[in-house]
Amino acid sequence: MKLHSVVDAVTLPIRERSAPTRGAYLARIANAGQAGRGADRMGCANVAHAFAGMPSNDKFKVVVERAPNIAIVNAYNDMLSAHVPLQHYPDLIKAEARLHGATAQVAGGVPAMCDGVTQGTPGMELSLFSRDVIAMATAVSLSHDMFDAALMLGVCDKIVPGLLIGALHFGHLPTVFVPAGPMTSGLSNNAKAKVREQAAQGLVGRAELLEAESAAYHSPGTCTFYGTANSNQMLLEAMGLHVPGTAFVNPGNALRDELTREAARTVLGAAKSGKAIGQVVDERAVVNAMVALLATGGSTNHLIHWVAVARAAGILIDWDDFAELSAVVPLLARVYPNGAADVNQFQTAGGPGYIIRELLDAGLMHADVLTVCNDLRDYTRVPGEGADGALAWRDVGASTDDSVLRPASAPFSATGGLKLLQGNLGRSVIKVSAVPDDRHVVQAPARVFDSQDALLAAFKAGELARDVVCVVRWQGPQANGMPELHKLTPPLAVLQGQGFKVALVTDGRMSGASGKVPAAIHVSPEAAAGGPLTRVRDGDVIRVDAVAGTLHALVPEAEWAAREVATLPAELAAANGVGVGRELFTNMRRHASAAEQGACTWL
Repeated sequence: MKLHSVVDAVTLPIRERSAPTRGAYLARIANAGQAGRGADRMGCANVAHAFAGMPSNDKFKVVVERAPNIAIVNAYNDMLSAHVPLQHYPDLIKAEARLHGATAQVAGGVPAMCDGVTQGTPGMELSLFSRDVIAMATAVSLSHDMFDAALMLGVCDKIVPGLLIGALHFGHLPTVFVPAGPMTSGLSNNAKAKVREQAAQGLVGRAELLEAESAAYHSPGTCTFYGTANSNQMLLEAMGLHVPGTAFVNPGNALRDELTREAARTVLGAAKSGKAIGQVVDERAVVNAMVALLATGGSTNHLIHWVAVARAAGILIDWDDFAELSAVVPLLARVYPNGAADVNQFQTAGGPGYIIRELLDAGLMHADVLTVCNDLRDYTRVPGEGADGALAWRDVGASTDDSVLRPASAPFSATGGLKLLQGNLGRSVIKVSAVPDDRHVVQAPARVFDSQDALLAAFKAGELARDVVCVVRWQGPQANGMPELHKLTPPLAVLQGQGFKVALVTDGRMSGASGKVPAAIHVSPEAAAGGPLTRVRDGDVIRVDAVAGTLHALVPEAEWAAREVATLPAELAAANGVGVGRELFTNMRRHASAAEQGACTWL
């Protein structure tokens, strides 16, 4: 299928504007790749230290036989349900490597925080920056420079982008990502959301809410809604960085373990063929990830994270690129919060393989890309157990549930699930795939808040029972680390359910599972950097228009320009900087780039 003209037209300028940084990046990784094996060029003491803890047979293999040595970077902890299965993966990988005459070492661990645990708490203000900490921890792990290839073990929100950024800074290494799969289905996401809304209204108490939440989040594996964690896995499939079809196989079964062993075999194959991750992740692969995100109505967080990921490979993208693609990429999936299905139902209906096949056949993805396997068509197939007990892949076939997955010829929507908004309030993004059509335009008086807690207090006091655009500022990277504001969804959903026109406008983030309430998020420049949210006053009429792509305060231009600019309240600034380790992140807040530039702290 010929490549769609818009996909081509978006890719070419990305390549052109990225030429200097991409060229420098490729030269750098080429130089690193030519340095030779660490075990051959390092001093004897260095080598002895590197392999002192290895079994004798492994030492002999890597030093004398010059066998490939795989770095394992592991995000395991048992605070994250999605990462619990990763505890035993290194043993599987080491055993498999030995079968193929290779060795493997856990090069290091990286932190991994659960946004579900920290949601709505001060700890969430560390969440976004944990991505860059993870990238740095990945670099520390690989800095021993004794490796011929790498496996990245991680799944969740900031962990995969952090691992990927870190891996790309060692772009000369062949690298494969290894997920753990989603937990089995528990309480449906719709039922969980209903109980949350009831709790926001005081109709049920803590006991009932905890029972519902525990029934939804009940076992090892990724949460089953299509938020940032599961969007991560979709994008890695689209970029050819997984064993094909690995993303959504449940943990704790024989197929999952075999796919983990296959990851070891795959990275050894990539090492033999010289497929460095810095070559696999090029402009085309980045565009493919953007297209997959739009086609599935994925997490808004990736409009920050994938900008940073691309930059780590010397590639420059922005929200205009997403917007141009969104205008032609159809919405092919309905997975909560964009529909009733969870990711297990998504997988059963056809999963990533179906999405990638449909996009390739429609000319909406670059087919001529490198992957860790053969080509991107490999990712249109589904893994399973063959007749001999070994892994075997089959063609994905037709969707088994057209309420969850539809072909590109008959999509849920002709355009993607994300929109760019711009106007006198700045540049912002909105996820519309779950928003009812009659809510794509909201015009109402503003109520301005300096914190999410202030909004919640106003809701509980009955002050928001009207048409209202809630403006929550001082939530950007420089202000407080840009926490997700998912805690605001239930009360705003209650107001919307009561028939009021409601929207959220913020320089913060909404959850990757942001749903039915229209939310103009990531407003840039942020208030703390002097952005226009500092000019908004209570009562200003705000228009959030996802149809026209505009975000305006309907205030006369002269009056708007003459307004005094609000500043971050000193008490709030002081509170943002202390507690739960926030004082350690002062320089990250100070140096963070804007959301549209990836909120990077390392540039």
